Amino acid sequence: MGRAAPFCAAAGAEPRRRRPHRGWRSPPLAALLLLLLGLGGLPAGYCQQPTQCRIQKCTTDFVSLTSHLNSAIDGFDSEFCKALRAYAGCTQRTSKACRGNLVYHSAVLGINDLMSQRNCSKDGPTSSTNPEVTHDPCNYHSHSEAREHQGGDQSPPTYLFCGLFGDPHLRTFNDHFQTCKVEGAWPLIDNNYLSVQVTNVPVVPGSSATATNKITIIFKSHHECTDQKVYQAVTDDLPAAFVDGTTSGGDGEIKSLHIVEKVSGHHVEMHARYIGTTVYVRQLGRYLTLAIRMPKNLAMAYEESQDLQLCVNGCPVSERIDDGQGQVSAIMGQMLPRAALAPAWPGYTLETATTQCHEKMPVKDIYFHSCVFDLLTTGDANFTAAAHSALEDVEALHPRKERWHLFPSNGIGGLMGSSILSVSLRLVCLILVAFL
Repeated sequence: MGRAAPFCAAAGAEPRRRRPHRGWRSPPLAALLLLLLGLGGLPAGYCQQPTQCRIQKCTTDFVSLTSHLNSAIDGFDSEFCKALRAYAGCTQRTSKACRGNLVYHSAVLGINDLMSQRNCSKDGPTSSTNPEVTHDPCNYHSHSEAREHQGGDQSPPTYLFCGLFGDPHLRTFNDHFQTCKVEGAWPLIDNNYLSVQVTNVPVVPGSSATATNKITIIFKSHHECTDQKVYQAVTDDLPAAFVDGTTSGGDGEIKSLHIVEKVSGHHVEMHARYIGTTVYVRQLGRYLTLAIRMPKNLAMAYEESQDLQLCVNGCPVSERIDDGQGQVSAIMGQMLPRAALAPAWPGYTLETATTQCHEKMPVKDIYFHSCVFDLLTTGDANFTAAAHSALEDVEALHPRKERWHLFPSNGIGGLMGSSILSVSLRLVCLILVAFL
């Protein structure tokens, strides 16, 4: 008489007899992992085949390989697919011992579903459970993980965001929002790894508002990862290559630095794996915008002589056309010189500017207020698209979702309220004086 099958083998056999029912789907990843790790805590020998089923170790290794990954980070899909292939290989090696194990079969179905969702090929490189083996000196996320394994910093790297758009409006690494003049060439970033310089020109004669018509980005040489690469964009020339004609830096199949053209002549992205940095450059109308995400420890790696960085310290006080908290107190004054001229574009009233900006940006955050200010200042409708795209770039690159929208209640202020109230009070005072 044969041996009785363990309980889990019997449990695992029944779902196979019901397989013809095709409406069933494998559980989502989070639920699957909870199930697998939860069942892994059963007493030794429970749900085990005569040869030990090692599905729990496969699952634990997969969780270890993916727990640090962030879907917003460059290279996520590649690293996730490597981990999935390693997970699949582990399950194949233990398949004979786990033939009747329900947890094993759930894991196999879950892996297949995830591979399909992420468009992972079944053939390709796999992750190793030993970080020292997978350490890639030209992948910032790889060597930050290696530091954790060696007992270094246990927290994941912190990322910072900086953006420049419109008249121009600057969002610093500290999420301070400013509207500046900064005419001419100014450094946004200047650290040991990256330099970004912008050139701003007046938008409307008689106004102090400027906008960006040239951006120069220097990716500094970095060991064996890349030689120095320079990218330059000017109005009506947004190339999808560096100035030397190349589109990437570094050796190997996966480049440590490369350019991706999203919309020809209007939107390019630069991905620097070796420093964990992403840069977006756009042209909207006649002017350029920039958005960047960079690890904090690299962004702050600079010498004392490099302290003039708009992304780090904001615009000098003498160059701001706001009240120091993002509120543009000169908005009515900005309109008067333009009104006296014969404008090249149709003018906007506060009502029409508000309506147009609200169509693109239903949330009345600082980007909405910047849009209104730019329309009143320049009369150029392209600034609406610039503000909207700047907000989209924040949502794509800013690491903290709760900081995507900045509101007047944050102390960063609406661009309209205080300035218009101030002008209105002055008018009331003048009328009273005239009649007294």
